[in-house]
Amino acid sequence: MCNTAGSCPPCCTIVQREETGVELLRILTLAGPNYWSVERPNLIVLRLDLEAKSELKTADIPGFHGGLTRLLPGLESHHCIPGHWGGFLEEVQAGTSLAHVVEHIALELQYIAGMNVGFSRTHWTATAGIALVVFEYEQAEAGRVAGRAAVHLVNTLAQGQDYPLEELIQDLGELRQIRAEAALGPSTEAIVRECEVRGIPWQERAQGMIQFGYGCYQRRIQATQTNFTSILGVELAGDKEGTKRMLAEAGIPIPHGTVIRREQDLAPAIQAVGGYPVVLKPLDGNHGRGITLDIHTLVQAQVAYDLAVAESRAGRVIVERFHRGHDHRILVVNGQVIAVAQRVPAHVTGDGTLTIAELVAQVNRDPQRGEGHDNVLTKIIWDETTESILSHQGYQPGTVLRRGEVAYLKRTANLSTGGTAVDCTDAMHPENVWLAVRAAAAVGLDIAGIDVVTTDITQPLRATDGVVVEVNAAPGFRMHYRPSQGLARNVAAPVVDGLFPTGVPHRVPIIAITGTNGKTTTTRLTAHLVKQMGKVVGFTTTDGTYVGDYLVEPGDNTGPQSARLILNDPLVQVAVLESARGGILRSGLAFAECDVGVVLNVAADHLGSYDIDTIDEMAKVKGVVAEVVRPGGTVVLNADDGRVAAMAERSRGRVAYFSLHADNPILRTHRRRGGLAAGYDQGELWLYQGDWTSRILRAVEVPLTLGGRVPFMIANALAATLAAFAQGVTLEQIRQGLRTFTASATQTPGRMNLIPVGAFHALVDYAHNPHGYAAVADFVRSWHEGLRIGVIGGPGDRRDEDLVQLGEIAGRVFDWVIIKEDDDRRGRSWGEAAELIRAGLTQTGTACRWEMILDETTAIRTALSKATPGSLVVVFPEQVKRALELMRPDGHGLPAQP
Repeated sequence: MCNTAGSCPPCCTIVQREETGVELLRILTLAGPNYWSVERPNLIVLRLDLEAKSELKTADIPGFHGGLTRLLPGLESHHCIPGHWGGFLEEVQAGTSLAHVVEHIALELQYIAGMNVGFSRTHWTATAGIALVVFEYEQAEAGRVAGRAAVHLVNTLAQGQDYPLEELIQDLGELRQIRAEAALGPSTEAIVRECEVRGIPWQERAQGMIQFGYGCYQRRIQATQTNFTSILGVELAGDKEGTKRMLAEAGIPIPHGTVIRREQDLAPAIQAVGGYPVVLKPLDGNHGRGITLDIHTLVQAQVAYDLAVAESRAGRVIVERFHRGHDHRILVVNGQVIAVAQRVPAHVTGDGTLTIAELVAQVNRDPQRGEGHDNVLTKIIWDETTESILSHQGYQPGTVLRRGEVAYLKRTANLSTGGTAVDCTDAMHPENVWLAVRAAAAVGLDIAGIDVVTTDITQPLRATDGVVVEVNAAPGFRMHYRPSQGLARNVAAPVVDGLFPTGVPHRVPIIAITGTNGKTTTTRLTAHLVKQMGKVVGFTTTDGTYVGDYLVEPGDNTGPQSARLILNDPLVQVAVLESARGGILRSGLAFAECDVGVVLNVAADHLGSYDIDTIDEMAKVKGVVAEVVRPGGTVVLNADDGRVAAMAERSRGRVAYFSLHADNPILRTHRRRGGLAAGYDQGELWLYQGDWTSRILRAVEVPLTLGGRVPFMIANALAATLAAFAQGVTLEQIRQGLRTFTASATQTPGRMNLIPVGAFHALVDYAHNPHGYAAVADFVRSWHEGLRIGVIGGPGDRRDEDLVQLGEIAGRVFDWVIIKEDDDRRGRSWGEAAELIRAGLTQTGTACRWEMILDETTAIRTALSKATPGSLVVVFPEQVKRALELMRPDGHGLPAQP
């Protein structure tokens, strides 16, 4: 899929420059629902500068089409906009942009390397010559490598040069290596895919551990060990002699054996177990390593002893009586037999013509065989062990076997050594099922692989002289869900059933909150309301990440990394996540869906940054939160903001509107249709649902609203009320929460903190855009005592017109303004942002006095020292903590109070 119209957010780090042609400026890796797609979270975004080649078309470059098809003939399968086989190459021949070609090459390289990707598009930004190429990835590093290689390949062809085939082979080799190194083991992958089918989120954690779900409901696995797997059971399964003792005490048939520490004890031990044939294996080995079967002479036993002792951490070897029969693996999960496979050691069957070595090469050419665990079967490795086993059978590598004659190549039947597996789950005798379940229980494992040797699995073990030879912790699943012969079994499903039984959730409720202004206050208030239920709430804000009542990590934590911290915390019962536009653009959301999504407003802030140039584009960014609300969840939208209200069309959840105006037509229509809503009417906050209407509180009873004088705080309270109510917080709990939450430096630092300072008041608010300034201005206008003094500034990365507008707003509401600058000027020269603010202030034509004191600390101290009784000093700080410190009598901003 591709599209060559529109615009999108850029990437974030400079990564590559070419002397001519397409220049790769930045790469962005998205790993969650994002601006481009909610359904396809894993995307790479390349920001390309095509310079003079922005108008160049592929048809204008001699040999471009031929060189491209020679290198990547698979591009013929790309339909692209024409929508049919060969469509993309038709566009190349007719003439398309180089950026568009980069897009398709990046996809094709990954596909050739074994990664199933297909989504892509190319967008042109508002900046001339700058294009953004978006494409899907399976492995993030592979996606970045494919993007860089695609740019290099296009530049080479665009310059009329041949791209060396060996370089393309090297690129593909690197991609395949990345894929192999990042791949999950076959058993882990089976469980992960089952969880994906059920919509259970997963992520890789430390030491190969996989986490499923979020918060207090999370579960973990490592291979096929779960967080329910007993460490005692695992230790016992690793002690083969101890396992045999436990099984024998339970009356389960086992081979007679003994443990030796020295080679000189070998002959007596063989005699003690009844003589030849015998089996030797390490006391604490696994995966079939160090095991030798069907030993008939002391010389063979001595060789086998050396192999076994080398694999034993304890330096001890088990000598057992050898039982003839077939090797079977019985998988027991949570007390039930799930699958049974007969395992056959790696072997070849003669045809009367080929040698054994030639037969092995022929077998390894089977497309079902691969390296390691990446296919149904594993290739047979020819080694010294193979030649020893052949010699034991009277064969040599050059021996030509008679038609139908079988030569075994490995001692054990493990799939990892080239063995095969035949499913026989439905054939096993019920008594053997009962014995396997008891064996797993005797060792104490929730997931166990029971190894049985018997000549006929359809008969009871006692009737065939069959025995249980091992009980394995963390058994492999490949032989069961990808058998060589027989019915494939979904062995992952019962594992997931055990992790998340019916009725048990797999993740904590998630409340996501976004908007241009008010996010942090609404997030903190929502968390406070949910806490009234007695829940442990984890929440993220622009001033820190919190679990319960404690700060986990300070800082502006509104992106996916902080959200994951909360979602991964096993104590968290509800997550309330402030989700800022920066995180959505740079990385995507940390979660695929949420239970409640809140969008407060969309205003002109950060425009011009990340190629988001219009408010409508910004609304699309914020709208991602509305789109990821799960079916059955609730999206809370501001009915007073047309762009926000329209997000209802893209949400899968039920809609709840809030409004400061009782006669808002959207709110009234929604109420008539029985929808959930919250409104403000004649000084009171109301909750509506169908015919049901309930007064929440009078605004003056809600400290956050500063006596009902701050409309945007009333709006925040309405939004938080709806979010909490949708999540099951009772109306009385909501009332209690609203009464006990204040706009203080403790609960909402830097959000309308009104602080009494002797004979006057100071107000600290983090507003940093025209929309935020205008909201604070409504409160300032209501202040009729003393002077209204403003200490104002703005971030340097805002547009010139935004900074001018800050000055205009300030000039209309303040009697005296001090213009300061942020310490971090964000690319502007010293005093540049302040001068733009001054220009806006002076052009208002008001009588407002002003002066410039660029240092923020000095500016705040000056305002505080000049305030008269009854005055209001409003500070819009860069650093909230520093500003609040200066308000304290001992904070060096004020004289000590008598």
